[in-house]
Amino acid sequence: MIKISVLYPNQDGGRFDMDYYCQRHIPMVIEKLGTVCKGVSVLQGLSGMTPGTPAPFCVLADLLFESVEAFQSAFAPHATEIMADIPQYTTIQPIIQINEVKI
Repeated sequence: MIKISVLYPNQDGGRFDMDYYCQRHIPMVIEKLGTVCKGVSVLQGLSGMTPGTPAPFCVLADLLFESVEAFQSAFAPHATEIMADIPQYTTIQPIIQINEVKI
């Protein structure tokens, strides 16, 4: 199982529309990826480890797939459309990481 993590760094002056992201972007991504996507979670950062410090990331999204190849084959045909939607909800450049789930 692999997890694609999309991380949006917490930036001064950065804009992130959580309503648009959760109600329009993520449902569009799920629809495009189809049943190959085994699960999705969206996390909103609240704070850093030390009370009162900002969270390093304002938003994190995780998408589960059986394999890297399954992700790539599902994502590739829709990559342009999915990536083109980013300016609709944020000015923050996401960091994307592919992870292997161990536990």
